Amino acid sequence: MPESPLEQSPYEVLGVDPSVSHDELRRAYRRLARETHPDLGGAAERFNAVQLAWERIGTPESRAEYDRGSSARAASSSGSAGTDDSEHVWTTGGTRPPQRDTRPKARMYGHPGGRARDRFTTLMREWVGRGTEPVDIYDESLVKRAPREIRQALADALAEEATAKTVADLGMGYTVWHGVATDRGSDSWVVDADAAASDTRKIDHVILGPNGLFAVQSEDWGAPARPRRGDLISEGLAKGEKPVHALATRAKAIARAARVKFTALLIVLPDTALDDAITSLGRARGVHAFAVRRSVLAHFLRTGVPDAPLPAGGDIFEVRTRLQNSIHLV
Repeated sequence: MPESPLEQSPYEVLGVDPSVSHDELRRAYRRLARETHPDLGGAAERFNAVQLAWERIGTPESRAEYDRGSSARAASSSGSAGTDDSEHVWTTGGTRPPQRDTRPKARMYGHPGGRARDRFTTLMREWVGRGTEPVDIYDESLVKRAPREIRQALADALAEEATAKTVADLGMGYTVWHGVATDRGSDSWVVDADAAASDTRKIDHVILGPNGLFAVQSEDWGAPARPRRGDLISEGLAKGEKPVHALATRAKAIARAARVKFTALLIVLPDTALDDAITSLGRARGVHAFAVRRSVLAHFLRTGVPDAPLPAGGDIFEVRTRLQNSIHLV
């Protein structure tokens, strides 16, 4: 699983510089292990993060392996030769063409993560400045130093791209629209300047398959999430932000315009952000809502929601036609 641009490095979690000695590293770990231990009044999430950081760099061997991986990721983000398909790549391209997959793919429309990539590029170049020397804006060390707003834009792009890769492999029985604009009026579809900046008026993915119609939001908040009162809360969310409620509102606009009903609303998060693979959040605006780990998304879409009625009585071709005639992409 690639690291998120929002994720702290093990060194940052332990509050030390990457150049510290092993003895200094061990002392920092022991101090934080005591301070964050739940039995001593610490937070379990913070304690777990400290333990995970120590697992990754707590021995000279694991530390050397992690440091080598960081160097490789920085090189791959610059487009270095020899990048493996499974390696962590933040840039959009590579020097080695992927092997051709001849299996039938899902029918896809739109550019997943495109707007977030554009936003990241614009903000990053403004932050770095336009000097005479060219700068690789995807260099990992540079990204890690960037303001959170910039790192969030890249995290958004990576999350959408990861979901797109997963659903593409579902096969030809699925149709997917990426970056679906939602309307601000009964008859007009609008994406205004504020939406262009924050993507608050789009659904990341609308997915139609044999087991239903799904509105999907791909997220990475850089922190664990947990359910509360039918929604999700996380330290990575702004105060008062309600992602499930927001998705339900956007999905209702699509449903009304296309005259269809959604089977479920899905918030897809990195595996490390959720305690359970699939978390039911009840109903939002009459539609089943779930938080789903990224690794089980394909399974969820293939199995669907038990006992949930299919849109248009299961006539997938009719639903596809209605959506195709109604959906506008950002």
